[in-house]
Amino acid sequence: MPMKKGFMYLTAIIDLYSRYVVNWSVSNSMDADWCRNCLEEAIETHEKPEILNTDQGSQFTSEVFANFVLSQDIKLSMDGKGRAIDNAFIERLWRSVKYEKLYLNPLKDGMDLYLLMAEYFNYYNMERRHTSIKDQRPFDLYQITQKQVA
Repeated sequence: MPMKKGFMYLTAIIDLYSRYVVNWSVSNSMDADWCRNCLEEAIETHEKPEILNTDQGSQFTSEVFANFVLSQDIKLSMDGKGRAIDNAFIERLWRSVKYEKLYLNPLKDGMDLYLLMAEYFNYYNMERRHTSIKDQRPFDLYQITQKQVA
């Protein structure tokens, strides 16, 4: 995310079926520990996924991240190089974040980004209806699927 002075980075973990963003984080550096911590928080709150799909960014291919994923008995799937369509759901989320929030609200600093993202992801999960899931809200669909699994 471009800032007045430099960049900030955003990562998110999304449940593909419900489109529910189970965790997200912002940072001033894109490193493996940060991505691992975001996943670890998601697991603590929402249990671990069966499969985790990422792109081939160095933060996800690092030993720190990959070993953590595999140590949790999570299957790690990485998209082929140049295959953005493999990550279509998260790419669609990034587009929504940019066009529905960031481009309309120029960022001043990292705290501004964090507050905007907290507001947006609350809206995205709890209020926004998604045509791709039959006009349901991600949180509602996620709750239904979690009860079915239990």
